[in-house]
Amino acid sequence: MVLEVVKYGDPVLRKKGAKIETITPEITQFIADMFETMKSARGVGLAAHQVARAVQLAVIDVRGMRDRPSLLWIQGQAADSDSFMPLVLINPAVTPLGPRVSGPEGCLSFPEIYGEVERQAEVEVTALNERGESYAFKAGGLLARAVQHEVDHLNGILFIDRMDSETRAEVKDEVELLLAETKARIALR
Repeated sequence: MVLEVVKYGDPVLRKKGAKIETITPEITQFIADMFETMKSARGVGLAAHQVARAVQLAVIDVRGMRDRPSLLWIQGQAADSDSFMPLVLINPAVTPLGPRVSGPEGCLSFPEIYGEVERQAEVEVTALNERGESYAFKAGGLLARAVQHEVDHLNGILFIDRMDSETRAEVKDEVELLLAETKARIALR
């Protein structure tokens, strides 16, 4: 089922997500719905917060993104990121590595708003998968950026928070308009 993606201004986007203690049938269905929602919205990542659930769960699928390649290492060995997708991150922990690099980002909760964001070039990640099994990997490129973006969501941090002041000023009018539209929509509920 395609879920509604909440927009900037919805209070759930600023909450820290609760840990998921047990993989229930409801969580399994929620994961499937998140993938369907992400695919429908043509995104490469989606956090539970973006569909109004403040829990530590995100999904990512960077397959086919040839203009912005991803790097992946499993147990220190280079691996094919496409064969590792789609990715479920439950209760993820991220360790930033390498230099910070600037790159373009967008967000499904900020339709049609894009800006340069500086993030770590690589990250080490540990998480649970959809079966509740622990796994770890190291990522670079688009995958590293997507992981950091989605894990930020799980902690109530938005990509606009990571923009430098110049970039934030460039998108200010669009962000303020989106905020006003979201507040008006919430008031009608």
